[in-house]
Amino acid sequence: MNLPFQPEPIIFNLPDAEIIYFPHFFDIKDADILLNQLVAEIPWQQDDIRVFGKIHPQPRLTALFGNEGKSYSYSNIKMHPQPWTPILQKIKSKVESASDTNFTTVLLNQYRDGKDSNGWHADNEKELGQNPIIASVSFGAERMFQLRHNSISNAKLNIVLEHGSLLLMKGTTQHFWKHQIPKTSKPIGKRINLTFRHIV
Repeated sequence: MNLPFQPEPIIFNLPDAEIIYFPHFFDIKDADILLNQLVAEIPWQQDDIRVFGKIHPQPRLTALFGNEGKSYSYSNIKMHPQPWTPILQKIKSKVESASDTNFTTVLLNQYRDGKDSNGWHADNEKELGQNPIIASVSFGAERMFQLRHNSISNAKLNIVLEHGSLLLMKGTTQHFWKHQIPKTSKPIGKRINLTFRHIV
């Protein structure tokens, strides 16, 4: 019997954080198929956000899926979930098995090119509970994922999130660290990111 390839995860030794990275969580063939399906099937939207009192279009496209009644709010945006689709349930099942966690919700982000980004923030909304587990799956173009500690100036980490990868952030990470996907001037294609969460 040929068992599916499961590469060894990379566990980062960081203060006040539990971060685990699976570089090839989905093989290339499956990742390519899933990327194309997500681009075509997800009803993407672009919300406005308020930054320093000014309204701007959010620099990426988003969508929210999950269990009925589990709305999610961030950056003064309140999103109501659409019902799980077969493709999202397939991804969710694999992620739940690896993380030993039951997720109620997935927030999807589509970065259309290097100009799309996500600024410094923590996933610390009250709906996520005390020490949330965030599972982040990436498909498409590789993007730099940056982390920095809130009070230890030299505690920083850059991870290149690869096509088909999974990143887990656990424990007290959201209390002590912020993360971002910065803009890049490099000519790169689109990336889709799925961040699974458990809303209490």
